[in-house]
Amino acid sequence: MNSIVKNSALALGLILAAPFVAAEGDPAAGKTKAAQCAACHGPDGNSPASAFPKIAGQGEKYLLKQLMDVKSGEREIPQMIGQLDNFDQQDLEDLAAYFASQQMQLSGAEPVSVMLNSGENVDGLMLGRKIFRAGNPDTGVAACMGCHSPTGQGNAPAGYPRLSGQWADYIATQLKAFRSGERANDGETRIMRSVASQLSDAEITAVSHYLAGLTDGN
Repeated sequence: MNSIVKNSALALGLILAAPFVAAEGDPAAGKTKAAQCAACHGPDGNSPASAFPKIAGQGEKYLLKQLMDVKSGEREIPQMIGQLDNFDQQDLEDLAAYFASQQMQLSGAEPVSVMLNSGENVDGLMLGRKIFRAGNPDTGVAACMGCHSPTGQGNAPAGYPRLSGQWADYIATQLKAFRSGERANDGETRIMRSVASQLSDAEITAVSHYLAGLTDGN
């Protein structure tokens, strides 16, 4: 228990220490600039396929940082290459404001069984709930809710994204990318790379499916 509390406190401390990214966009202006985003992310940010993240209802600060990272090349996404070349800083702020103002449509959770390293098959949603709420003290994984809130809604002022309702496959892909170092735009704190490095494939599958259906913190 002390390990869980300690890890959760660390995660909360990192939230407070997160670098500030100003976001002062105009949602109405952003809507007029979002046409080319619709093919992958949907006109309102609810992507039609799990290969692309739902960005509707994400925190404006988080969205702006991702857009800035993609444009600068700090976050490399093959499908996004060249997409933001003609957008200036105000355009990015407007896009972030627009998609943040939209409502995310929940993906919903499907029953899933995962195999632990011991060879035991367990209920993936139950394991996912445990990882999200308590982490894994045996491997030093902090509870996800320490940064992403007990309901999975994220922490908009701190720039931590909403995970509840997101596509399970997309969450799993990002956790594996952080684990391998392929994705590294989590800042000097390396919080996501540190957490993901300790997650097994079974735990990633489990927590991703749990989060896809998380609506009220249960």
